[in-house]
Amino acid sequence: MSAGRIAARRDGAVGWLVFDNPERRNAVSLEMWQAIPPVLDDFAADAAIRVVVLAGSGEKAFVSGADISQFERSRASPEAVGRYDEIGSRAQQRLAEFEKPTIAMIRGYCLGGGLNIALLCDLRIAADDARFGIPAARMGLGYRASSMKKLVDVVGKSAALEIMLTARQFNAAEALAMGLVHQVVPVPELERATRGYCDMIAANAPLTLRATKRIIQEVTRGGAYDAGACEAWVKECFASEDYIEGRRAFMEKRKPDFKGR
Repeated sequence: MSAGRIAARRDGAVGWLVFDNPERRNAVSLEMWQAIPPVLDDFAADAAIRVVVLAGSGEKAFVSGADISQFERSRASPEAVGRYDEIGSRAQQRLAEFEKPTIAMIRGYCLGGGLNIALLCDLRIAADDARFGIPAARMGLGYRASSMKKLVDVVGKSAALEIMLTARQFNAAEALAMGLVHQVVPVPELERATRGYCDMIAANAPLTLRATKRIIQEVTRGGAYDAGACEAWVKECFASEDYIEGRRAFMEKRKPDFKGR
C-alpha cells in the first residue's frame, strides 16, 4: 500500500516504511507526516511483522529534512504552523512509542528532521556514503527540547553540542565514532546488513523484545521508574508459551519457533 509519499510493504517478518520523495532527497512533506501513524498502526496489528525498517527511496538520501517548499503554504500563519507541528509531533511520537523493533537503514543524506527520525529508531545502520547533520543554526530555527533530549541521550552532551553549534555535516565514520549509528557498511552491502539484523531480531521472542523496549524506555525516562510495571512486563514473558518453547528448543538444541504469546 502507499499513502501520500510514504511507501509501505511487507516482506516476510519485515515491514518496510519508505520515504518516497527522491526528487527532493526524501524531504518530509506534511502528507508524509500524516501517513506515518496509520502505516505503523497497520504493522503493529500484524503479528507476522516482527521488525520494521525505515528507509529512503533512491540513492541520494535517507531523509534530507523537512520539505521546505511546502512552508509557504503549510506554515503561512500561526494556526497553520500549529497544525503542521501537531501532525509532525504525532508522527514522531507514534514512532517513539512503537513497540516492535525499528531499524533506520541510512544511505546518503540524513539531516535535520531526518536525523531525528533515525534517532527515534532502535537501531541505525548506515552506508559509508551517509552524511549526518542538524542545520538548524544555519536557518535560524529553534530545535525542540524533545528532539534535543533524544540527540543527547544517543550521543551525549559533548557531541550534541558539536552537532548543534557547528551545524556541519558529519560523515559515516564520525557518526559511528560518536555512537550516532550502530554499524557502517559499504553501499553495496547496506541492505544485506540490514536484512541480517532483521533476521536476528525476527528469530527472537516478540514478548521479550516488547518488554525490552518498554523497560528501557521506562528506566531512561528520567526520575524514578515504575518498578511495578517493569516487573509485570518481565512476568508476562515468563508466563508465555514462548518461554516454554525457548526452554524446550534450548534443551533440544534447535531453533525456537516463537509465536508471540
